[in-house]
Amino acid sequence: MDAAADVSTSTKEAKESESSIDLLVIVLDTNPSQRIVRQNPQNLTQILEAMIAFGNAHLMQKAQNKLAVISCSHHASNFLYPLPGRQVEVRQIDGQYEVFSQVEKTIKQQLGNILMNAPRLSAPCESLLAGSIGRALCYISRLQRNTPPGIKMHSRVLVLTGSNECSSQYMTFMNVFFTAQKLGIVIDTCSLENPVSLLQQGCDITSGQFLKVTQLDGLLQYLLWVFLPSPQMRHKLVLPPPPKVDYRASCFCHRELIDIGYVCSVCLSVFCKYSPICTTCHTVFKAPAALPPKGKKKKKTEK
Repeated sequence: MDAAADVSTSTKEAKESESSIDLLVIVLDTNPSQRIVRQNPQNLTQILEAMIAFGNAHLMQKAQNKLAVISCSHHASNFLYPLPGRQVEVRQIDGQYEVFSQVEKTIKQQLGNILMNAPRLSAPCESLLAGSIGRALCYISRLQRNTPPGIKMHSRVLVLTGSNECSSQYMTFMNVFFTAQKLGIVIDTCSLENPVSLLQQGCDITSGQFLKVTQLDGLLQYLLWVFLPSPQMRHKLVLPPPPKVDYRASCFCHRELIDIGYVCSVCLSVFCKYSPICTTCHTVFKAPAALPPKGKKKKKTEK
């Protein structure tokens, strides 16, 4: 009976897998302010090659799978694949699947054009990661609305970044994370250098996986091992234990993580010091009144 039940369960899972679509949206951080890119610009090429191979591996798992790639920098976020208009024309290469060649040529050509036309940096700037993740959620929502009835779409976002903490985007990050949680979209993060606490919070909120890569040479192996399996299959695998999540909020005045602070009752902005006026929504607060002095207890006189 147990064997028959296992066979029926596996058959049911196989049928559900055939009638479902797995959508993977990769957010690639191409900000030249990243220390891993500043030290050696060739590292960006290595990251790009590993990301393309990982994306093709996702497409190779099932014919119904879909892939999208968004580049994120200090000034804008752009779609690398697929393009909204006409796709890049690719010549047929013997022995290579046409879709794989299309993904590689389109991403490299689009990223080259973006890097050539990007404004030069006079000082290090934060990457627009929160906005890029929001753009990925909008793309996923649009595809889900256009999905034919009877077909399920399982969507997830993978953030590939080497940036530091993006505290100035705290509110945007929180809005994006809770929106993804409500939509049932998993957010994974592969950090190339820094344990970004905000992205750790996002992975924990959306039941995603956070991984800090220790060696760039093994990036593709890490991607295939940890992030290639779908979230529905990860409980059957032995994956790295999740890191301890730092849920401290970032203050809006100094952009630093704090343990105790003041919260605006109107816009929920967080400040490390008391301010009579909220710098975000300009609400005026009353000054905290002094605590009344404690009255002295009268001694009872014995009769």
